[in-house]
Amino acid sequence: MNLFRRLAPASFRGLIAALCLGAAAAALARPAAPVERVGTLQVERHGAQGPAVILIPGLEGGPWVWQRTIEQLQKDHVVYAVTLAGFDGVPAPRDGGNLLDRADASLLQLIRQHKLDKPVLVGHSLGGTLALRFAGEHAQLLGGVVAVDGLPIFPGMERLGAEQRQAMAVRMQQQMSAATPEQFQAQALGYMQKIGVIDPELAARYAPMNARSDVKATAQYAAEDMAADYRPGLKQARVPILEISPYYAPDFSQPPMSMSEAQKTAYYQSLLANAPTATVVSISPSRHYAMLDQPVKFQQLLEGFLARVGAPR
Repeated sequence: MNLFRRLAPASFRGLIAALCLGAAAAALARPAAPVERVGTLQVERHGAQGPAVILIPGLEGGPWVWQRTIEQLQKDHVVYAVTLAGFDGVPAPRDGGNLLDRADASLLQLIRQHKLDKPVLVGHSLGGTLALRFAGEHAQLLGGVVAVDGLPIFPGMERLGAEQRQAMAVRMQQQMSAATPEQFQAQALGYMQKIGVIDPELAARYAPMNARSDVKATAQYAAEDMAADYRPGLKQARVPILEISPYYAPDFSQPPMSMSEAQKTAYYQSLLANAPTATVVSISPSRHYAMLDQPVKFQQLLEGFLARVGAPR
């Protein structure tokens, strides 16, 4: 059984659900923070002084996924929590173009506009993929990258050529775009229950926010992610990189998903082989949202990384 089937659901419908990597969350009360638009990004700023950290959520995500992280880091960091256009209630662009390209350009605009001195990018899922891509393009501007279950290529797609990936992405985008609001909500709940988090109460709390994201924008981001391969660019990513690989043994105990924690860590490391300084660390027991399933372990890893790259708490 190839690695694509081992890491992704068996059915194509399951794959579509699994691509909802940042499935949304219930509204969480957050302290008021300055909000601005930078390019296609909506940006919240937390904290008054200290090294800069940019938090990038995954597909359909928003700052809610980083609530605990923001609370901890804003004490002595300036934290920029971004939301990609089309997610978490932020309007989707209506003038066309590649959404990941535009998000990448907007990150560059944010760093330049605010004159940020080597910020650390912390991205979850699609946000982690975007952070790795950016490191390959602009390593000199960054202090480091933390990718939480976000990879330079979608798992299993490394075995396919560009044309095959693109064809699969087109089919997937068409199916995702056709979802009704009710189907979109049902997919989010099923995803969070089976892939997103371990605790059913957390799944029920966060899944309803899925409806705040734009269905067509979600489908386009997911398709762009499936078709992309950012591994070649990692050769230029000469910046500290930490990849966090969540692992929940029951999910990998039966075929076609049989895989040990060490095997999953090694596979992730293989996808990051081009990055000179990338390290993969596993968090368990945890599903896709490691910061929700294991908030203490996640925060310790993050703060340890910030200390090593010269941004001590």
